[in-house]
Amino acid sequence: MSPKPAPPRWRRRLLVGLGVALLAAIVFLAGWILPTATGYVAKNACSAVFVAGRAPDRVGAEDLAPQSYVSFTVDREQRRVRASVFGLAARTAVYRDGLGCALAIDATPESLQAQTLALAHAPASDAPWPAGEGERLAADPPGLDRAALDAAVAAAFAEPNPDSLRRTRAVVVVHGGAIVAERYADGFDRDTRHLGWSMSKSITSALVGILVGRGLLTRDAPAPVPAWADDPRRAVTLDQLLRMSSGLEFEERYGPLADATHMLFEVDDAADVALARPLAHDPDTVFSYSSGTTNILSWIVRRQFPELAAYHRFPHEALFAPLGMRSAVFETDASGTFLGSSFVYATARDWARFGLLYLRDGVWDGARILPEGWVAYSRTPTKTGTGDYAAHFWANAPDPADPNKRRLPHVPADAYQASGFQGQAVLIVPSRDAVIVRLGMTHDRGAWDLDGFASAVLAALPAT
Repeated sequence: MSPKPAPPRWRRRLLVGLGVALLAAIVFLAGWILPTATGYVAKNACSAVFVAGRAPDRVGAEDLAPQSYVSFTVDREQRRVRASVFGLAARTAVYRDGLGCALAIDATPESLQAQTLALAHAPASDAPWPAGEGERLAADPPGLDRAALDAAVAAAFAEPNPDSLRRTRAVVVVHGGAIVAERYADGFDRDTRHLGWSMSKSITSALVGILVGRGLLTRDAPAPVPAWADDPRRAVTLDQLLRMSSGLEFEERYGPLADATHMLFEVDDAADVALARPLAHDPDTVFSYSSGTTNILSWIVRRQFPELAAYHRFPHEALFAPLGMRSAVFETDASGTFLGSSFVYATARDWARFGLLYLRDGVWDGARILPEGWVAYSRTPTKTGTGDYAAHFWANAPDPADPNKRRLPHVPADAYQASGFQGQAVLIVPSRDAVIVRLGMTHDRGAWDLDGFASAVLAALPAT
């Protein structure tokens, strides 16, 4: 029998070329694409399990459904979560007492677990909220339409479209300084911590304001970034950073090879990513929403403290503890800098306390927490925008180019909000003496209508 002839040379070359291309694709996926997904899953699963206290199977099925191709395992003894795609691009997130979860990229899990923050909270009293954790008012205030309010809140938890779920998890409505409506989805209660996502930016703004009030930072002065001293970025002010009008280049996109996800899920030091970006525009000429900008602010706040431990205590001592926000966890990256753009966890009631502080012009129980004028500044739209962004809060002012256009057209124009990914909102409405908190896991932006929900709630509250 004659030997089988060798395949033609062109075929051999084709097979070799395909093999090389396949290998290159695997290397590219494992080295550049998949780490974004595995980092996202490891970090968020770790926080959901160890900070929010939720069951891993529900976290996977609800929170991480779009990343179902990524598997993760929870090590409760070591308080770690490891995520991978068929063993590729593995990432590990580590829980630290008081500081939440952080990804171990270059840092080792052991070095991360050495980072802790000891907090001693006084027990919550049974006094009525917000001083304690007592129940809402026994009697509704005059003019409140209880049936309409309960219906509006119930509608927030309804699922009219099974193909596009709202997954509302918590609603708290505050009027006249008291909780007048409160509801939670199954598996959640008033003690469950919820991720604020970009509502964390508003927390960061408050911390900057406190330091401005102490005279440590100056709002209209150049941002204190030594690396910018010898290039055009030296002109960027703290105000421009707060208003997202710094002109710094940053790609606010969430996906592989994007600045935002690279910063949050692929490096140990998030601020380094944003600090290295050049100017794309002259400062104060273009509005450009940027999570990188907020992490620069977190880095600036850190530099005001001689010791890392003092910096880690600062949000609690200056903001959370005075407000009674005992549940708040402000997570850091592996370098120890707060991820001010994205990662504050708190209960719905504590998010409502934060909103009430702003409704009360930065004063809490007779003590001024935010400097005088800071709340007015925080809600004043930036001149480079369209009326819908202020100083790390979203405004509801008319668009200068179209006075009939507002972010929430059926909500009063004086409203402003802390707003976060997947439908998180702390909506502050001064003209109605109200704060409305909605927390959830809405993957499809079109599934949730904050304007319709908030307008229905406000219609049920007493006129002011």
